[in-house]
This record gives sequence, C-alpha cells and structure tokens, in this order.
Amino acid sequence: MNQRFLRIRKLFITGLCICLLMGNILIPSNSALALSSLPPGEYDFLEKQSSTPLPERDCRFDPNSKCYSPYVERPQQVLWGDTHLHTIYSFDAGAAGTRLGPADAYEFARGNEVITDAGQPVKLSRPLDFLVVTDHSDGLGAFSKFLFNTPTDCGAAQEQVDTWHEMVVAGGNKAVKASSEIIAAFSQGKLPSCLSPSAEEFQTFWQEIIDTAEAHNDPGNFTAVIGYEWTSLLGGNNLHRNIIYRDNGDKANQLVPYTTNQSSNPEYLWNWMQNYEDKTGGDVLAIPHNGNISNGLMFAEIDHNGNPLTENYAQRRQLWEPIYEVTQIKGTSETHPEISPDDEFADFEVAGWDLGNLDMSFPKPSDPEARKAMFEHEYARPALKNGLKFEESLGANPFKFGLAGSTDSHISVSAVEENSFMGKFPNQAPSTERAIEKVGRLGWQYGASGYMGVWATENTRKALFDAMERREVYGTTGPRMVVRFFGGWDFNDSDLDLDLAEVGYDKGVPMGGDLTPIPPEKTPTFLVAALKDSLGANLDRIQIIKGWLDAEGNTHEKIYNVKGSDGRTPRPITGDLPDVGNTVDTETATYTNTIGDKQLETVWTDPDFDPSQRAFYYARVLEIPTPRWTDYDKAFFGDEWCAKPKRPKVCNRIPLTLQERAYTSPIWYSPATVAMEPTSESARSVENVGH
Repeated sequence: MNQRFLRIRKLFITGLCICLLMGNILIPSNSALALSSLPPGEYDFLEKQSSTPLPERDCRFDPNSKCYSPYVERPQQVLWGDTHLHTIYSFDAGAAGTRLGPADAYEFARGNEVITDAGQPVKLSRPLDFLVVTDHSDGLGAFSKFLFNTPTDCGAAQEQVDTWHEMVVAGGNKAVKASSEIIAAFSQGKLPSCLSPSAEEFQTFWQEIIDTAEAHNDPGNFTAVIGYEWTSLLGGNNLHRNIIYRDNGDKANQLVPYTTNQSSNPEYLWNWMQNYEDKTGGDVLAIPHNGNISNGLMFAEIDHNGNPLTENYAQRRQLWEPIYEVTQIKGTSETHPEISPDDEFADFEVAGWDLGNLDMSFPKPSDPEARKAMFEHEYARPALKNGLKFEESLGANPFKFGLAGSTDSHISVSAVEENSFMGKFPNQAPSTERAIEKVGRLGWQYGASGYMGVWATENTRKALFDAMERREVYGTTGPRMVVRFFGGWDFNDSDLDLDLAEVGYDKGVPMGGDLTPIPPEKTPTFLVAALKDSLGANLDRIQIIKGWLDAEGNTHEKIYNVKGSDGRTPRPITGDLPDVGNTVDTETATYTNTIGDKQLETVWTDPDFDPSQRAFYYARVLEIPTPRWTDYDKAFFGDEWCAKPKRPKVCNRIPLTLQERAYTSPIWYSPATVAMEPTSESARSVENVGH
C-alpha cells in the first residue's frame, strides 16, 4: 500500500470590516517573540507607514512590457516540487507527533525511503526536483524545548501547559487533541507566551534550518530552497503566506523571519520583505495559503484595517504575491459549485472545507447569498474576476496571480501520491478508520494534493524563483502532467507540427503573462498542450476558463472544452463534452488506460472576444477517473476498512474515485493595449533589460 498509493453583499462587506477590525484591535499577539527582545534595528521598518516606492516600470504591472527579451533563455523543462512543508520545527506538527526534521524532508524529496513517525516506510515514485521547508515562523523550533524541557515560567497558564505536555508525551489521540487545542489557542490569540522561543533561540533555530537547506542544496540536480510560513490567523481565519527566498544562507540569515507578534497585517509582511531586500540585496516573494478557510478574508475588498483597497495596495500585493496556492491537502480552492454553477467540475475537493474557518470557530453562513459572498472572496476564480474590476477602477490588479499546488504536509514528507498518501498529521497515516476519524474535518475530506510545476531554465534557487516571480508555473493535484499554455494573436493549427516551446515564445507569451498589444482586427489565440504523467493516467480533456469584465462593471466566466480525448468533440450549442467513461474497479483500486489519450494539444481562438473587455484565460487539464487514496485504503484493508463507522452509512458517502487535474497560471488581456504600440518607449526599456 505504501508504494501504491464566496443575506447581502453590503452586509457581508460590513461583516468583513468588523471581523478585520476586531482581529487588528482585539486579538492578542500570536507569538511571544517580543519586539523588545529582538536584535536592534531588525524591525525598525514597522514604524514606516508606506513602503519603498515601486519600480517605475515592471513587466508585472505594464501590459506593454515584455517579460521575455530576445536575450533571455527560454525554459525547456518543467521542474517539480513542494513549496509548503512542515517538520518538527513547527509547533503544531510536533505536538501532533511529528519528530522528523528538515533533513528527513530533503532526503525524502530526493527519492530516498523514509520511515514516518507512524512507523511506516514511504518513498516517492520518483524524486522531486526542489523542496521548500516552510516551518511556521511563530514559535519556530520551540516544540523541542516544550517536549524535553517543559517551561515552568508560564504563570496562570502553567497548569494548561503541563496538561498539554502530558497529552503530547502520551501520544496518539491525546497528542492530536493537544495539537488541536494549541492551534485553537494560537488562532484566538490565547497561546501562552512561555511556549515561544527567546530571541536567541529563534535566531539559532532559523540558522539550523538554513544550514540544513544549504547542506542538501545540489544546484542542477536538487534544489533546497530556503523559506518559512508567516502564520497570520485572525480568529481562526487563515491568512498564512509562505515566504520563498531566491538567496543562499549568507543573505537569508541576515534578518530573522517575520512573525505575527509584530503584526498580523499582510501589508506589514510586505514591509518586512522590502526591508529584507533593501538590507541584503536579496529577493523574496510570498505565496498565500489556500484561501478556502479564510472565511472571505484572503481576497477581501478591504484592507486589514477595513479601508477600501488603493492603487498602492494593489500594486504592492501584485509585486510581493505573484502566486497563489490553489490546491493542497486542506482542499482545493479554484472555485465552488455555489459560485460556478455551470462548471460541472467545480466541486473538486471542497467538501468539509466549505463549512467554516481553520478551527471551525466561525462557520460559513447558512444563507445562500451570504455564503456566495464569502466564497467569492476566498476562491481563486472569483478573485481573478474581481481583480479585473480593481484594475479598471484603481489602475492596478491586486489579484493578478499565478496558480500553484503544494502539500502543507505536517509530517516532514511530501507524500501525497494517491497510492501512498500518508496524511497531514502522523495520526492520519493509513489505517482502517482514518477516513472517518475527525481531525478538524473528517479524514476523507483531506486530499492527497498537490505539487507545483515550474518552467525554469535550470534547477537552481535563482532560476526557480525567477520562474515563480514571472508566474510561469502551474499547480497539479499530484500527477506530474506536462502542460504548456501560450497566448498570442497568430497561433494556428500548423503550429502544432512545430516545436511548441519555440513557436509559443516566438508568437506569444507563456502562462502568467499579458497578451501583447492587440493588432488591428485580431482575436486572441491560445496554444495549449498536455502530456500525461509518465507513470499515471491518460488525459480526459483540456478546458480553457475565461473570466471577463463587461461595460457595466459586471464579471462573468465561461468554461470552454477545447480538446477532448478519444476523438470526442463538444456538443453543439451547449459546448458540453461527453463523459470519457470510468474504468476504476473500486474493489481492487485499479484502473486501465484503455480510455483517454496520452497527449492532447490544440490551438483555440476565443469565439466571444470583445476587445473592449478586460479578461483572463487559464487552462485546466483533467485526467480520466482514477482511484482516490480512500479507495486504496479500502482495497488494502478489505473488510476491516471502515468496519466500525461512528455514524450509519457514513462509509457509503466517502468518494472513492477522482479526476486529478492541473491548473495553469492565467494569461491576461487588457484593452489598454489596444491603442498602444509594442515599440513604445516603456516597452523598449523593459525589453532591453530582459526580465
């Protein structure tokens, strides 16, 4: 088994303001890393009310600018990795039973077998190309002190701390309960300060993480990227960001990671990032956590203090947060059936995660309109659509992001292949009952997902970072499908007979880019191709999802089935594609590749293009149905699987199959480019300097 396996919109916005203001004013610090205990000068920048001015010209803000210059090498390979992984250095992971550290995480990612803390051997089907260990900056490394040298200076909280310690030492379900209580205390700002490291300990733990990454970094073969997770959690509403470094340890160690003790406001995190770059000459970016448990805060139309978004906010967010985590173990947040009712695949891995925030302290609204209003501000597709509105009104788009996947595993190993899914925490290792056990959500509601595909020129920290920054990345729910997506004005079917990369870059822009200025009487064309995972299932279809803004300021979306396998073509009028079929035998957790195609490619022209309307396009590639991790459990454990359900018939409702998928970063069109010439001075200035 181990080897096989969005009442009223006004009401909603008012509620958001109240929630944010309460979070900003009433919620105590989440970390005891006191400001006064930090090294002098480390956080002086927090007194600043604005950031360093943005670049006058940047390819991410200017649709005329060319992100690709004739002098820049074009990526010919996709590299696979995980940008969100926790080890014993994260308090919640340690409390739940994780004892493996960063070194184990890197060894596993490189293809070596590792024994999990549940005692089970696990190994990837093939190595990853890169890994970012992103332990929580709040409480970084402090779990080991809590475990082996329990603090005795906790004052009124001492009894609670001692109880948690006893539960953690006892292990099993008691440790899981302790971890859940610690997470809840942190999310509500009630975590005892004695559980956090001193300034000296914090610096030491950060250096240890850096040193481990340096020791495992092998440029050209395997890249150990330095990073951490900033853990803003407003009353249980998840606003985490993973911070990714382009740099080596000599720069990364010059400034300790940012924590929510200083602020839970993402804008202050961006200040820290600017300060880091100013101080070290280095580069960092942030990847926001899957927004499905933010209760509408991740893509809110107000800032942390309840004020309307500004042009400066939009520009800064786009600058610092070029990518969004669309899928991971805690569900997928591309879209939801209640906000995309015409999308037959909108329900993918949303069950359970659409019930409330991280610790379920704030359930989702029961009123359908209020639920839709909340979902609109925590799922990727509506956020991309709202970004078009902000671009129209502010002149900048705060939600212009690429799409990526990662795991958010808390067991030190990125084990999310369906046939070897080891769970999020140690107690979610394969067992007869893990599918119905409750760890925040029911066990089966956790998904075996995902990874990031990066179109990089080489396997190095710099090349990977540069690709992420220009958004030339895509996310998958696990399989390593090779996907290319280009947009331009002159692609045609004959291009499919050429080198797709060469013709793609020559005649258009890749995923994550902006369409170049529109030539007279032209309609955008897209070149998209997908190749199945060499070890996985055939492909079902390629879809292109379009979002656009009309003249009245309303947003829309439409799903186009642009290529089907097995010769299937979309039905007239509706555009639906007949089902591909299903070969899964759920008794044995097997399937056959007798349906679907190994490779799909096409050139598609937007039949509904209006040059006056802002729009974005991204591709979604689906595999044929395959067994889900729950089916592998069922087949492996046989009659013992789910034999003692806590509720009648609960086992019958557990999904056993799924259609794995890939989501490319979007390509954007702006009508501002209609009257602009590509040879304008601004475009030439960027073109001459490359990226």
